[in-house]
Amino acid sequence: MRYTVTSRGDDTSNALRKKVDKYLKEFGLTEDSETPEIVITIGGDGTFLHAFHQYSNLLSETCFVGIHTGHLGFYADWKPEEVEKLVIHIAKTPFQVVEYPLLEVVVRHYDRPQSDRYLVLNECTIKTLEGSLVCDVEIKGEPFETFRGDGLCISTPSGSTAYNKALGGAILHPSLASMQIAEMASINNRVYRTVGSPLILPQHHTCLLKPLNEVDMQITLDHKSIVDQCIKSIQCRVAEEKVRFARFRPLPFWKRVKESFIGE
Repeated sequence: MRYTVTSRGDDTSNALRKKVDKYLKEFGLTEDSETPEIVITIGGDGTFLHAFHQYSNLLSETCFVGIHTGHLGFYADWKPEEVEKLVIHIAKTPFQVVEYPLLEVVVRHYDRPQSDRYLVLNECTIKTLEGSLVCDVEIKGEPFETFRGDGLCISTPSGSTAYNKALGGAILHPSLASMQIAEMASINNRVYRTVGSPLILPQHHTCLLKPLNEVDMQITLDHKSIVDQCIKSIQCRVAEEKVRFARFRPLPFWKRVKESFIGE
């Protein structure tokens, strides 16, 4: 099996990376950072997100597994003291592949004909660098509302526990093929109205955002950020591609939610 190991870059994560690499080579696995069959991330959920985007062109061939060297994460769920156990699993045990949906974001521009397509694991946000965001929102090709406020967050089910939750969005099980739209401080008065509640859209529905004010738009795609004044529209839908996790043991999602937000 071909593997690669990525690290957050701190001393603890780098030392653990060397250990994992040494163990896997002793088991006869091949290190391959170009076309790995399994990507092992060491750090936290942020390290996992970077690795996902690095290998997003190999999603049908690559599985991911994360080791955390800080707080327990939703993606990095193996502990440093479990490294030997994980390495033996990778080398000796046929693993279960679990697939979760992703978000497809297509950005169209006024100043050039080609559009830009992105895959997102957690969320896409749309804001402006100054003033309020004003944009028409279409759902499934039909006008829905004109949004005015700080911005919008469109998240995947697995990203629903991140920024989306902080905005009051619902926590969704990551197996649900859907996306969620949450508002950031919408303006609601006698003149301007929005629905005011998070929206959960199924796989076959598309959300189209059309900015109405000519200001610099800031679009974030997980940890990446784009600033552009000539954005014509932003189209979001559940992607055809999925992220694949290598699962070696049961990992109850709601247990992780409880441990992360409620505690024992």
